[in-house]
Amino acid sequence: MEIFNKVIEIDKNYIYIKSVSDDNAQEQTNSSFSEKWNEYESKANQDEKEKTYAFQKEWYLKLYGFESEEELAKFLQTKKYIFDAGCGLGYKAKWFADLAPNSIVIGMDFSDAAKIAAINYEGTKNLYFIKGDIADVPFKDNTIDYVSCDQVIMHTEVPEGTFKELTRITKKGGGEFACYVYAKKALPRELIDNHFRLATYDISHQDMWEMSRQLTELGKVLSELKIEVDIPDIPLLGIKGGKQDIQRFIYWNFLKCFWNENLGYETSVATNFDWYSPSNAKRYSEKEFKNMIADNKLEIKYFYQEEACYSGRFVK
Repeated sequence: MEIFNKVIEIDKNYIYIKSVSDDNAQEQTNSSFSEKWNEYESKANQDEKEKTYAFQKEWYLKLYGFESEEELAKFLQTKKYIFDAGCGLGYKAKWFADLAPNSIVIGMDFSDAAKIAAINYEGTKNLYFIKGDIADVPFKDNTIDYVSCDQVIMHTEVPEGTFKELTRITKKGGGEFACYVYAKKALPRELIDNHFRLATYDISHQDMWEMSRQLTELGKVLSELKIEVDIPDIPLLGIKGGKQDIQRFIYWNFLKCFWNENLGYETSVATNFDWYSPSNAKRYSEKEFKNMIADNKLEIKYFYQEEACYSGRFVK
């Protein structure tokens, strides 16, 4: 493929390149996601996976301003090269490939998920996977028509550098870059989250899974209480007032204890593990994220915000 600036070798739908990081935090983060995806692939049943993938697809449409799957398909079909940066198990890359069968879709992930995805989707002819660092991608400047970095960039060593790198490969004059970042939460929650960014070095994967199961049980118990409380505004702690479910109040302001009955137990456990396990997981204010967009001379085509995140599509 003419888009590559590094020597590659293709085995069926798996692309081999040499791309490694010597950063300890990134190494720990990559290890935690390899652990997460291997565990989820082996423990979650197919029904739970299908529900999770369906939920993520619907959320993707909302995050990036597509009214329907049909609108996304029309958009993707105008793109020759589509890059899913931080593809995980590859279900969104597979989705893109199915919606745009005449496009080339490439998913890339630094964890073992890339190899799992290549095996699972071997039969999709326009879909390829790379195990590598999305902060150092193997593409020439201005070559990718649509770059999607969904729920991933915060887990790279220097997200601002990764954002610049993904902007570099986005094609000038019509290329689009879609990106999602975590939003900063209330101060008590941020302090606990920051603790785990450091503590994960000394906690085993086994202990992190155990805590993730405990948090899932806590989230389930709190949700089943169905108690709504009227919270006062506490600006100095970043706590927003109003009537809130007790589980969501604790979740947003103090402790991530995710539980979603519709998605299932294993998905809820993996979501809690996903949050507390990686050393790299930066959060942003709206101003910080928009400054990063402006610094890379991108135009905002669509912007979305909620308590958990900021996301959008940007034109180069």
